[in-house]
Amino acid sequence: MLSLVSDLSGHTLLIMAVSWFLSVVLVVAAVIDGWKLKVPNWLTFPLILSGWGCSWVMFGWSGLWASLQGTAVGLGLLLPAYAIGGMGAGDVKLLAGVGAWLGMMDTLWAFAISAVVGAVLAIGMVLYRGTWRHHQQQFVAILQEILTVRSPEELAARAAERKPQMLLLPYGIPIALGTIAYFVYAGMLL
Repeated sequence: MLSLVSDLSGHTLLIMAVSWFLSVVLVVAAVIDGWKLKVPNWLTFPLILSGWGCSWVMFGWSGLWASLQGTAVGLGLLLPAYAIGGMGAGDVKLLAGVGAWLGMMDTLWAFAISAVVGAVLAIGMVLYRGTWRHHQQQFVAILQEILTVRSPEELAARAAERKPQMLLLPYGIPIALGTIAYFVYAGMLL
């Protein structure tokens, strides 16, 4: 499978340009998400569309196909959490935008690191606020619901009821930190 960024052997400047561009966009998204608990459409939709357009212009139909696959992976990884009320739509679209620029495999790696970063941040937030027992009980209840309730609508309704008592993590921050960490690890920013 074509991965839009990491398979571009001999195109170091292009890899760096894409990585720096995405890093700047992700930092802006993280700041807005941390401030307003929302990643705006004016940022996510152009990110997705520009990823498709640049991929098509630079690599033709195979580039567009790889970009569409990356978008689908980005959507698919976070859409289930959104469907049950555990994630905002802007976070889902932000990862889809990352996928539009990076393709499937790099998006999977960026997401994996983002998930670890998100878990560490969530645990840190809970420990800092001293609400470990409360959030541990909520986590167990949510896990039991996911395993027993078969209706996504019912899961979303229960999540909406629980939301006022939950500590919210603006997930644009872990997406930004995880993706940028992946770029550093993969040597895409240097």
